[in-house]
Amino acid sequence: MKKTNLLIFLLLPLFCLAQASFKLKGKITNETTSLEWADVSILNSEGKIIDGMTTKQDGYFEFNLKKGFYKIGINLLGFTDYEKELLIEKDTDLGIIILKESATNLVEVVIQSKKKTVEQKTDRLVYNPENNVTTVGGDALSAINTAPGVVVKNDMITILGKGTSRVMIDGRMIELSGEELNNFLKSISASDIKNIEIISNPPAKYEAEGTGGLINIIMKKGMRDSWKNTTTVSYDQNKYGIYTLRDNFYYNKNKFRFSGSVNGKTGYKNADESLEMYFPDGLSVMKSETKVKNENLSGKLALDYDFSERTTVGFQFLNDRNNPDFGSDIRIEKYNTQNQLDNVTLNDSYTDKGSGNQTYNAHLITKLDSLNRKLSFDVDYFNYNSKFDRSFIANNYTPDMTFVDVNQSGRNISNQDIDNWSFKADMEHPLQALNLSYGAKMSFTNSISDVLYYNTITGTPELDPAQSNRFKYTENNQAVYINADKKMGAKWNFQMGLRLENTQTNGFSETMNQETVNNYLKLFPTVYASYKKNENNTFSLNYGKRINRPRFDLLNPFKVYINSNSYSEGNPFLRPSFSDNFEFAHSYKEVLRTSVFVNVITNGYGVLFTSNPETNTQIVTRENYFKNLNYGIGESYSANFAEWWSSENSLYFLGAKTEFIKNINATPSNSLQIDFSTNNTFVLGKTTKLQVDFSYSSPFKSGLYEIGYASSFDIGFKQDLFNKTMQITFLANDIFNTSYLKDFTSVVNGVKQVYSQNESNRFVRLSVVYNFGNKKINIKERAFGNQDEKKRTGN
Repeated sequence: MKKTNLLIFLLLPLFCLAQASFKLKGKITNETTSLEWADVSILNSEGKIIDGMTTKQDGYFEFNLKKGFYKIGINLLGFTDYEKELLIEKDTDLGIIILKESATNLVEVVIQSKKKTVEQKTDRLVYNPENNVTTVGGDALSAINTAPGVVVKNDMITILGKGTSRVMIDGRMIELSGEELNNFLKSISASDIKNIEIISNPPAKYEAEGTGGLINIIMKKGMRDSWKNTTTVSYDQNKYGIYTLRDNFYYNKNKFRFSGSVNGKTGYKNADESLEMYFPDGLSVMKSETKVKNENLSGKLALDYDFSERTTVGFQFLNDRNNPDFGSDIRIEKYNTQNQLDNVTLNDSYTDKGSGNQTYNAHLITKLDSLNRKLSFDVDYFNYNSKFDRSFIANNYTPDMTFVDVNQSGRNISNQDIDNWSFKADMEHPLQALNLSYGAKMSFTNSISDVLYYNTITGTPELDPAQSNRFKYTENNQAVYINADKKMGAKWNFQMGLRLENTQTNGFSETMNQETVNNYLKLFPTVYASYKKNENNTFSLNYGKRINRPRFDLLNPFKVYINSNSYSEGNPFLRPSFSDNFEFAHSYKEVLRTSVFVNVITNGYGVLFTSNPETNTQIVTRENYFKNLNYGIGESYSANFAEWWSSENSLYFLGAKTEFIKNINATPSNSLQIDFSTNNTFVLGKTTKLQVDFSYSSPFKSGLYEIGYASSFDIGFKQDLFNKTMQITFLANDIFNTSYLKDFTSVVNGVKQVYSQNESNRFVRLSVVYNFGNKKINIKERAFGNQDEKKRTGN
């Protein structure tokens, strides 16, 4: 009965009646004549476009709007952008709006001169990576890493003080995480990105998945009434070389919008690892050097068509293929208690690794009436498959390198296949008192993974059933949400949301004949309040509850050998963790931004680097073993020290308190962490820019782990040619080779482990970007199309 009442409450707005509307009209001219083809957009209090049109030859525009606060934006090639905030309480005539001609007719120059690098919204921070020279010729992952308060490290994308973040493209969730997500983001050109939204506490419209909030990548749509092509060629040199070729095409005419991209990458990178394990009977030292193939091919197609001024349908397809094969040379040295070398193990291995994913999306957006009520539907299908085939042989030697015997010889094969269907409906329902939105979503996920281990020590492969398994996992999720925002006067803005998610999971190990079932129904509230004291000072406060579900591969209970002395195993009994996020922020002139935040994690799960002292073996596993209180304060400062020098700077102080909820024979410890970054752009001429960036993260302790410092010093140079149709850039990344993971230390079961990993962060890149196309196509007037969001699984 309680569930029924709640659903009735959430769906009640469907029966709300429409409210009265008012006309907003005006005429756009220059100093002498009317202007056609001017883009006029209406934005709500959240800064989201809710309506728009293109002016005809007479320059007139007209909208029907309900009572409330709005912003009107007008832009036209060759003219300075126009913005104005409006309070609509009656029919309003803005009269003649005169646009001023810009200093140059190059639209790229006008836009870049006005775009802010960082802009604070009510519920998110908007970052424009185009202003950073180091992103030119790069990919989406490198662009995210330059965003304020975001760190990419150890295959994780983290919002500082919040935790690991999920990533969306144009409001649609990418159903990948970890290494797979990073590889996918590397296939997207940074020059194809319009801006990046950092949503530390997402509204109820979005999935509650991810303790660290969401990062939403907004892709360029191409200029209205035009076509454009961008081709990028780049070469990275680290120890080895990597070649990249990308091409992006946009076409936008009348009722038809199309974009397509192809991305290819080939080459190699070097990865070095070291591990020290202090066992009771002596030290074990592992050093590894790996040559990793960087081979990727991906593509994207997107098509939207306006059936009428009210209805738009669209289709998107994304395909990504990776083949990161690698060969490793591993040396393991075993010392006795007198620190004398006892024996040496040489482990040679080769891994045939590959992955692919396809995403299909079909969507419909329809404007129901002149009051801006909009209904959208999404159908999504996602498939991910991967293979992992590693053959290795480990030989024992005496200290003088005399062969003794074969320590271990084997072959580890692992395959995974994930399918996800999701169906979603969203409604934007403006009322006279407030703006309301609500919707529902269903998601169905199936995952099958196989782990096979063959003992090859005799020369003939023999399947070991005790180390092989087939694991099936299903996860179904049903969700409904309601969200409301209201602007009270010119100073206060409020937003509240509630999301209800019902989840059913089932994991079955065929080898163990073991079934694990978990069903749960959870509410996820969000609250935002902002107060604009005056033109210089804005304050905001928000709260939200989130969930972090384990990836599918972490649930498979069987072993995958990393080397002869180390293996990784999943845990089918992993449970989701939950987090409560609080944040108070202040913005001064949109130049100085202060954020104070608290993040409480319960039933937290993570990686445990345990060990078996009897066999001197490292075991990598996962457990729900802690609860955590994270807190901190962050400052970011945007400055223009001179016309030729602009700077973006951030400083974070982070702390934590950890308590272990499971006996793992270890003691938690925490310390203060300091994170600092500065990005500086120097204009050396009308067509030349120099970028100098520096970042530093101090050593710190966090729960089970102690982590060493990391820093990076980068220099970028960009030269524009042929009226900005061509760009040549040079980047020297991590010049001093100090940005890698170092001194990653834990002590479990009395065994201390110290791990370091360097994956070729130091490199130089040369890129050439060429743009060509037609700025304007003679067309008829057409309506705006808006964006929406998509699905979620657990990988």
